[in-house]
Amino acid sequence: MDTVLAAFKFVQGLGPSVMMPIIIFILGVILKTGVGKAIRAGLTVGIGFIGLNLVIGLMSSNLGPAAQQMVERYGLSLSVIDVGWPAAAAIAFASTVGTVIIPLCLLINIIMLLTNTTQTVDVDIWDYWHFAFTGALVAIITDSQIFGIIAAVLNMIIIMVIADYTAPALEKTNDLAGISLPHGFSGAYVPIALIINKMIDMIPVVRNINIDLNKIQNKFGVFGEPVLVGSVLGLIIGIVAGYDIGPVLTLGITLGGVLVLIPKMAAMLMEGLLPISDAASEFIEKRFKNRGKIYIGLDSAIGIGHPITLAVSLILVPLTVFMAVILPGNKVLPFADLAVIPFMFVLIIPMVNGNGFRALVTGILTIAAGLLIATNLSPLMTTAAINAKFKMPEGAMAISSICDGANPLTWAIVHLSDIGVIGVCILAAVALIMAVMNRKRIMKEADELHAVNDN
Repeated sequence: MDTVLAAFKFVQGLGPSVMMPIIIFILGVILKTGVGKAIRAGLTVGIGFIGLNLVIGLMSSNLGPAAQQMVERYGLSLSVIDVGWPAAAAIAFASTVGTVIIPLCLLINIIMLLTNTTQTVDVDIWDYWHFAFTGALVAIITDSQIFGIIAAVLNMIIIMVIADYTAPALEKTNDLAGISLPHGFSGAYVPIALIINKMIDMIPVVRNINIDLNKIQNKFGVFGEPVLVGSVLGLIIGIVAGYDIGPVLTLGITLGGVLVLIPKMAAMLMEGLLPISDAASEFIEKRFKNRGKIYIGLDSAIGIGHPITLAVSLILVPLTVFMAVILPGNKVLPFADLAVIPFMFVLIIPMVNGNGFRALVTGILTIAAGLLIATNLSPLMTTAAINAKFKMPEGAMAISSICDGANPLTWAIVHLSDIGVIGVCILAAVALIMAVMNRKRIMKEADELHAVNDN
């Protein structure tokens, strides 16, 4: 077992741009796409991830200092420091739950596939850290590693069902065929988006408001294109941050470029995944007649290129800082994770059918709630960091993050588990009901698909 864990840790440590090509190549060989095609698919996916990471890094490195400048300019003094998702991931993987999370999640995925309770082959091993993070916090609050591991498993099952449920809408909105996003952060906001969307449907006049960038682009031509939208939002953020004219212009052009480049990098990643996705569907069709469509589960980075996702996220960067100041009860100073706000919207956008107004309303409400959640979970995350021997920022007494410290699903799982056995049983019942309902949907889809093929 130690050897197996060491092997997983080695592959995980290579990072997504190296890890994913290896996984895609192995999948391609297993699915009999041919060694040449498997190598090409793996390398193309790796290059796509490199491109995405470069562009996301460009966005982060420009948004981060702007956010810090806003904080300094307006003299904000909040006691909990947002240390960002890389720190959260490191803390998660350094926990006891983190040491077993990869083989455990792979096993759960196989069981769910065999029992028809999921359609997703989750190859995004790196992002298993989201489940480990939840498990690590549960282990602390319950003083039980067993409860922590159970919580991580139940978190994954819930997210896998959400990934299946959102895949058709994701394909329609983002043109990502054969892809699902079993992402612990992005998936957590789907139930909230559905509830808010339903509430807006009940409000006359408001329910008719729709901000659609495609329609705006058709109406205003070049002034509605993502490059202009991103540039204008970048200029506004720079002005609010108090930048001089040069840095303001640089930020504007950079964020305009981000809105153009991310979809292109995602398209390259999709090019590599297409033969694997087709082979997986063919493999399942031949060997398992009672299965529906199969999805390849990937990182949410592939979905942040939607223009509404990026536009709404950029609007929310200064709004998040403003809300952190005025929100009663909030102690979190948002900083390092402001650049991950687009990941929050990847699955919200399909749930509101690409409506920018509804996405913005959902975003304001979820970020406000998220800041309070991050404040509430900060003592647990701080303890987890100390246990993992994480080097705390100078002067920081408490830390948190937007991803996953503000995650509503993580918060619900942690506090249900804190009740004890009863809470864990309630959580297990919810996960089981979701899995059974998902199985019924999958079987119905499979029957319909085979009826069409027979005709």
